Amino acid sequence: MKKYFNIAGPCNPDKHYMILSESRCKGIKDLIDQEQYFLIHAARQSGKTTLLLDLTRKLNDEGRYHAMYCSLESAQGIAEAKEGIPAIINIIRNVIKYSKHIPVKDYPANQEISQFNVLLKESLTDFCMSLNKPLIILFDEADCLLNGTLISFLRQLRDGYVNRSMIPFVHSVGLIGMRNIRDYKGKIIEDSETLGSASPFNIVTKVMTLRDFTKEEVSVLYAQHTEVTGQVFSPEVIDSVYHQTQGQPWLVNAVVREIITEILGSDYSKSVTPEHVGQAVETIIQRRDTHIDSLLERLKEERVRKVVEPVLIGEEKGFDFTDDDYQYVLDLGLMKNIKGVLKPSNPIYAEVIVRKLSSASQMSMDSSGFPPEAPAYLENGILNMKKLLTDFQQFWRDNSEIWQERFLYKEAAPHLILTAFLQRVINSGGRTDRELATGRKRLDLCIHYQNHRYPIEIKIRQGPKTYDEGKTQLSDYMDTLGCDKGWLVVFDRRKKQSWKSKLFWKTGKTDNKEIYIVGC
Repeated sequence: MKKYFNIAGPCNPDKHYMILSESRCKGIKDLIDQEQYFLIHAARQSGKTTLLLDLTRKLNDEGRYHAMYCSLESAQGIAEAKEGIPAIINIIRNVIKYSKHIPVKDYPANQEISQFNVLLKESLTDFCMSLNKPLIILFDEADCLLNGTLISFLRQLRDGYVNRSMIPFVHSVGLIGMRNIRDYKGKIIEDSETLGSASPFNIVTKVMTLRDFTKEEVSVLYAQHTEVTGQVFSPEVIDSVYHQTQGQPWLVNAVVREIITEILGSDYSKSVTPEHVGQAVETIIQRRDTHIDSLLERLKEERVRKVVEPVLIGEEKGFDFTDDDYQYVLDLGLMKNIKGVLKPSNPIYAEVIVRKLSSASQMSMDSSGFPPEAPAYLENGILNMKKLLTDFQQFWRDNSEIWQERFLYKEAAPHLILTAFLQRVINSGGRTDRELATGRKRLDLCIHYQNHRYPIEIKIRQGPKTYDEGKTQLSDYMDTLGCDKGWLVVFDRRKKQSWKSKLFWKTGKTDNKEIYIVGC
């Protein structure tokens, strides 16, 4: 069987092209040798389970330890410890039963259920006493536990850890999930749950994360396919993939799989081009696979909105790095902090976030048939932006009050409605690039249609200075694109201003570039 790029479940080196996950999370074996408990957190489908399975196999092959991988996913949602702890024990028992590497199959039987507060600790102690080597357990999906089950699970591990110089216990434990251990407290949702003085969360020596691929690793991954098939990926293709994905493992695999199997029909004699990358990215965005959809569902959460909305509008907002909501969004993988600037983790996420939040508006536009698609605005192969944005001004005047109320992200409503309007226009064959980040005080986007680029900057009016500031910012953005024409759209949200004063069109020059100011 030929190897392939995997986008479903953990990777297997015998079946899949892959970059060894251990290279992206170094130091685990040292912690295990030092008998430490540790935590690894990373966003979904970033290679955590692949790392754990590979590490379990290597530890067992080396022969110094008995290692077991144990997913706690089936205990999700069991809030009461008297039910959750026996469920965890049953999971451990089944792993041991079918393990090829652990010789002792008789895991201690369940004790009286009323003893659930010591059940896990005592059964692990008894099992460790029966083994001839130290036991390592890697608990995957540890952050799916909640309430009493979570507290009791951590307390019993901590109790065993603290007393293991006197009483045998697990040599090293890894807790793996999407969240940092500080955020496990968020899984305690009942006011009646108290932690007491000895915090069960004070259990791990080190917290690690699993980084994304570097551009060099993307190149190495794709070269494995080249070695087998002869199909080459040029540096331009690698650059394009890395730009769109920023090395997010699932996206890196999904883009190339879409190109090879769907666009090129597994014909390895055909060349891969940067245009294929753009085509694959658009398909992935529109298809909304489970990976994308699970992220987008989080946008409905208020704690996510508080962090994401300032990014959409470029608000100058400082986040406390200890803020739980801020860290939650980072842990989800939706956003990243680069030198104090918060932005979407990659251009694909940026695009799907905006499209998700504006999808209801676009569906309404599709139903009404307005605005028309791009051919209605074409003149000699060029979009008539004056006609297009004048149509939007009228649309905004007629619909803004009602449409803004539909949005959970009300501060970003003008930006989202305009992007929905533009997306509807270019759906017949164009695309949009967006620049989203806190502190920019605007949203930059560029429409690509039939080999022409149309840079647009969206701002909220804060005062007269908004226009001069916007022209300078747009001019800088145009420099990066090599364009000599740009459009500055400014929304005036003052209640008492008339529409006559809000809606206008002005033409000017900044740094020898034509800039059209569109008042809305």
